[in-house]
Amino acid sequence: MDTMADVWKEVLSICKNKVSDTMYTMWLEPLELVKFEDNTFIFMISTEFKKTIVMSKFADVIKESFEAVMGFPVEIDILVSDAPLEKKEEKKEAAAPAFHGRSLTFENFVVGKSNTFAYSVSVGVAKNPGVLHNPLLIYGRSGLGKTHLMFAIENELKKNNPDMVVLYATGESLMNEFFELVKVKNTEAFRQKYRNADALLVDDIQWIQRSESLQDEFFNTFDTLKRNGKQVVMTSDVPPREMEVFTDRLRSRIEQGLMVDVQPPDLDTRKAIIVKKCEQLGTSLPEPVVEVIAQRVKNNIRQIEGTVNKIAAMKAAYNREISIEQVEEIVKDITTESQPVSVTVEKIIDYMAKTFGVTASDIRSEKRQANIALARQITMYVISEVTDLTQKQIGEFFGKTHSNVNYSINQAKESMAKNPQAKVIAIGAIGEFQSKN
Repeated sequence: MDTMADVWKEVLSICKNKVSDTMYTMWLEPLELVKFEDNTFIFMISTEFKKTIVMSKFADVIKESFEAVMGFPVEIDILVSDAPLEKKEEKKEAAAPAFHGRSLTFENFVVGKSNTFAYSVSVGVAKNPGVLHNPLLIYGRSGLGKTHLMFAIENELKKNNPDMVVLYATGESLMNEFFELVKVKNTEAFRQKYRNADALLVDDIQWIQRSESLQDEFFNTFDTLKRNGKQVVMTSDVPPREMEVFTDRLRSRIEQGLMVDVQPPDLDTRKAIIVKKCEQLGTSLPEPVVEVIAQRVKNNIRQIEGTVNKIAAMKAAYNREISIEQVEEIVKDITTESQPVSVTVEKIIDYMAKTFGVTASDIRSEKRQANIALARQITMYVISEVTDLTQKQIGEFFGKTHSNVNYSINQAKESMAKNPQAKVIAIGAIGEFQSKN
């Protein structure tokens, strides 16, 4: 299998969901991926004008999509060819799959002690939608396979019931779609779309807690589907009891269904994930390399897969095996020295909660009390200083956008300039966590 082509195919399918069909066909589809080096994917395109448009308008979309597939941030560059690029029919056909979760099935989900129950329940829902567990909520930290199970349910439902209307959405896309329809005074279109589904799957449901009007709309949609025997499946980073901004009636409805959690995988499961990912990429890794990855990347399946993706891409680019030393560097790029970034973030949140005399849930919430808001802002600032996470990635831990995080970090800086105690707390936290990473 051509590893780079396989990655680009997956990236294109994500890009297709983020731009209009016209923009996709005109600007993204013509890109030809030629090589990967120095953490940069290099493309070829036919004219300088097209290069300028793609780099100015679509670079962020492409890089975000690469990060979603690879599990780590990359750069892109574009070379200009002298002649128009030839389009191959087979390439065009492969570059636009129906949806980017098409390859995520129950068959390629690695089952271990940490996720056996969630896996079994998901299989049951896919076989008997609207009957066994309705609604179903799968919760757990980011990168543990919740989305894989969600897409596996979707794929199984569509395979067994070709005429079934199965809708997948993220909490963020649901929110954006709802607000767009509110602007044009056409919320009826939202109701018609989602209340007529046979199965509704919402990834990262915690996003909708940012809008009470959307919560009300979703509650009524949820009730309609449930009353009609239709299946609802959701994922979230936390259980409903920690979604403090959720309305009581929506939280109660979710808690009436089945809630299952997924935990970080044990060592044997991590090794199995690495081997399975290698099989999917058409490559293999020596046992010592598998051992290094499994021992070092412990708490995030996405990071494990990202590490394997990067090693496979480097093997394909350089046409040789990767040394243990290079593997160590790759692991270090994707995680902190001593622990995955997600664990560092969680520890920073817990540390700041104790320092400010609030709870970790307070810091993640939408509460606007002065002490909680300050704790949240200083926490985001410390995370930005201690880790290499982008502001968009930091926002994912709090259910906030890049602009929200940027605002909070700027507010933290202003507070530290005016309040010596806030500055001492921030500097002390940075010193505490930089010494451990």
